Amino acid sequence: MEKNSFVKMHGLGNEYIVLDSSNIDFQLTKQAIKRICNIHFGIGSDGIVMKVPSAKADFGFRVYNPDGSEAEKSGNGLRIFCKYLFDYGFANTRKFSVETLTDIVYADIIEEKDGKAMMIQVDMGKAKFVSRDFPVNSDLQEFIGQKIMAGDKEFEVNCVSVGNPHCVVIKDVLDEKEIRKYGPLLENHPMFPNRINVQFAKVLSDHDAQILIWERGAGFTLASGSSSCAASSVLVKKGLIKGDLTMHMQGGTLKIDIDKEWNIRMTGEVREIAKGILGNELIEDLNLAF
Repeated sequence: MEKNSFVKMHGLGNEYIVLDSSNIDFQLTKQAIKRICNIHFGIGSDGIVMKVPSAKADFGFRVYNPDGSEAEKSGNGLRIFCKYLFDYGFANTRKFSVETLTDIVYADIIEEKDGKAMMIQVDMGKAKFVSRDFPVNSDLQEFIGQKIMAGDKEFEVNCVSVGNPHCVVIKDVLDEKEIRKYGPLLENHPMFPNRINVQFAKVLSDHDAQILIWERGAGFTLASGSSSCAASSVLVKKGLIKGDLTMHMQGGTLKIDIDKEWNIRMTGEVREIAKGILGNELIEDLNLAF
């Protein structure tokens, strides 16, 4: 691929720009990330995924939020990354391993068309409910069913880590205005020193649930793979849904499977939007304060 090339893909409307660390001649600083993700001054994106070297897995993966912060993991970002690896010839097999910031995950290209990956399955690791794994400022072993105030409203929250931290609020009715108002307050709540991803979740049936998503560092999001895994894990733990389910989001659906040891498998579609070369003038601007 040409120097400073990029590919832009989306997983159910959650879009990422993919870069190769060995193929760019600029430093991906916080300011550079914000600039590239800005729709007016850059390409526009919900984040950046970067291919990096790995000594532990077939490929190394990093993911960055549009505010310039680095996330531990992203479910949609991982599926996008796996499609990129397969479509552009980095992966020579349909199954391969990827090292994230916190663990190693395993991917499987389960459906392809004309040599392009369409449906991708990722083993997302284990759901962890121990409070120190989020972390949360609490002496409780688990932070499940705990009430906290966010602004003028009390929420019953359920926390879980799926490689990154999540706060799940179970609702009878989902309201986009509500999560847009209270999502940032929960994300930045003093109980969560590293901030947290927020989902409002509603059970639809024994095998179906629906979520609205406020992502740490990104804001309101049409879809999220790790959020789907986190909310599903909480609903299963509370006995509200079965371990093989479909998670519904505004951008589409993901298939989530959770076994008795809390291992999570996520399956969903990824689509390519565009590919190209970052302009020389943009690259000149990337190290400037934005």
